[in-house]
Amino acid sequence: MSLSWILRITRNGSHWFVSHRPSSYGFLLSNNSHSSTRKVFNCRETYSWTVPSFHVFKHQIHHQSSSLVEEQLDPFSLVADELSLLANRLQSMVIAEVPKLASAAEYLFKMGVQGKRFRPTVLLLMATALNVRILETETGSVGDALTTELRKRQQSIAEITEMIHVASLLHDDVLDDADTRRGIGSLNLVMGNKVAVLAGDFLLSRACVALASLKNTEVVSLLATVVEHLVTGETMQMTSTSEQLCSMEYYMQKTYYKTASLISNSCKAIALLAGQTTEVAMLAFEYGKNLGLAYQLIDDVLDFTGTSASLGKGSLSDIRHGIVTAPILFAMEEFPQLHSVIDQGFDKPENIDAALDYLWKSRGIQRTRELAAKHANLAAAAIDSLPETDDEEVRKTRRALVDLTQRVITRNK
Repeated sequence: MSLSWILRITRNGSHWFVSHRPSSYGFLLSNNSHSSTRKVFNCRETYSWTVPSFHVFKHQIHHQSSSLVEEQLDPFSLVADELSLLANRLQSMVIAEVPKLASAAEYLFKMGVQGKRFRPTVLLLMATALNVRILETETGSVGDALTTELRKRQQSIAEITEMIHVASLLHDDVLDDADTRRGIGSLNLVMGNKVAVLAGDFLLSRACVALASLKNTEVVSLLATVVEHLVTGETMQMTSTSEQLCSMEYYMQKTYYKTASLISNSCKAIALLAGQTTEVAMLAFEYGKNLGLAYQLIDDVLDFTGTSASLGKGSLSDIRHGIVTAPILFAMEEFPQLHSVIDQGFDKPENIDAALDYLWKSRGIQRTRELAAKHANLAAAAIDSLPETDDEEVRKTRRALVDLTQRVITRNK
């Protein structure tokens, strides 16, 4: 039996309509946006990437409490102690019997090259933002025990998510023949492609073991779907036709699979472990989905505007690998002749130069930033629509999640 329902959320005079359809995107949050349907790999999927104008959100965001904008928060500092514990646990989780495999598996978890730990930070913050039910209904030692046990399980989601993410980086570097990652030599360069692939597989297997230990079939299904999406997105990127390369819809769907699915489904898993309602789990999913899309759109901008030193990898890496991203797609709307350059491919340096000439003459970079800002505001609106609470710790954490949406779109590395 097909599942289809619509939930109407009314907040401060603004009307949000949330639809749930059996699709790979799960839940879609929209306000005057439109959805389109297409068939990809014989699977019917409903998705929406066209979002309302930026001004629509100005009166919708930050109204849960006037204090939302009163203090500047460092979201990372709020969970710094937990992140340190998580880093130590990750290193212990990737120990292997074969020394070379152990060395390879921990390569990107070593001190100094762990990356920004962006995803664990989001998930730990989301855990505090959603653990309202236990905090408010349980008291005394029983409540403390439940809260501690729940937190450990949610920390496991953060660890699993980071292992899946790092595994995808190791595999991507092999596919892209990359030579740097996080400012150091990529694992495939240092130890070879075979070891890099096996290290990624090993991390995925460790993530599966940790996931199984949670004994929650819905959460297991969510994160198993994430791995499927990562493979699907990479395959879409490798096998796209000329028409698909020039399609913004195709690009956004691929971006969801490769980047946003992991954080959105992990946020939803955090909500499910907390025993939250379907509606709240959907809002957590929406936050992660739109934050992930905004993050990748800014990554696409930085690939053109950043430096190799700031990015930790080579700049212009996407276009050199024949990957067409949002800035080029927007530039092509202004200069249709760019389509023929894309058709010819980017094996020749003169084609890369021609594409860049069109890009710098266009509003491609600006329009990509604007689209990222719209998704960031959709993410903030999802947090703003969570059930109200008087718990100051929860409110502070929600402010930090909103703050992250702006940090994502204003970063330069």
